[in-house]
Amino acid sequence: MERFLIVITLTVIIHLISTLAYSVRLAGVRTQRLLTAFSLYNIIYLAASFSNNIQTPLLTSIVEHGINAGAMQAGLNVPVEQVVSHAAYQGQLTLLAEQIRLVIAAATLGTLGGAFLVPPFVSIFVKAIRLFEETGSTLRTFINLAISCLPWRLRPKRLHFGAYCTLLKQIIRQKIKIPKNFLLANVIVTGFYTTGVLSALYAGAMFPDFRTTATTLSMVVNGFATILGTMVVEPTASSITDEALRGDRDEADVKQMAFYMALTRLAGTVLAQALFLPGAYFIKFIAQLLA
Repeated sequence: MERFLIVITLTVIIHLISTLAYSVRLAGVRTQRLLTAFSLYNIIYLAASFSNNIQTPLLTSIVEHGINAGAMQAGLNVPVEQVVSHAAYQGQLTLLAEQIRLVIAAATLGTLGGAFLVPPFVSIFVKAIRLFEETGSTLRTFINLAISCLPWRLRPKRLHFGAYCTLLKQIIRQKIKIPKNFLLANVIVTGFYTTGVLSALYAGAMFPDFRTTATTLSMVVNGFATILGTMVVEPTASSITDEALRGDRDEADVKQMAFYMALTRLAGTVLAQALFLPGAYFIKFIAQLLA
């Protein structure tokens, strides 16, 4: 249970930080320092990468324990090909599926938290960019930023909590000036990315004799998301940001884009719940063809 709680916590952190990436474009446009903004964000993203490097082995270990427990409960006298269909093993698969759905729910929670933190993060990140220009040192920048953001140094008006509802109403009431197919693509991309590895791990549990093959086939699910993200999401987001930097678009358009990208990312993590099992069965099918 302790191991599983660590996985849940790390999943929340990974998706929270990934969602905050949408605010980096807005901070870059506001300061006219887009490349600096992304460079500083990459330092923060190291925390998400580190969390992911810990989460994946832990999650794999949980799956392995589930497979071993199911096989032991099925009994040594059961033929290998009948283990998976045994009631005890099916019970472990059901438990594992529930755990993976909780991991996906944690991704939704982390995304929601990241979306909520986007407005204050923009302000903090703008300050970080300006501090970096003054100091020229990333270490001094983040130390000064951490000191300035200590709880007793934050004034209530800087937290903007009371203005969230007003800000959301303003954005929602505005006419959407960004392509709707771009937003739909972000939902799909997030859905597939969120469940890709998880579906592969579950497919490995359903096909334990070739679980390593199944686990490495996460790219089967993620491949479509990678293509769609590369061809639709990233170019469109970059184009809107560049237009704002040139003055061809208002900064409000980038703010609107950040809001709707966070919203569609949230929807994508919900979609991942529906994609999880079909993705697992599809990967299992591919693994059986390769076996």
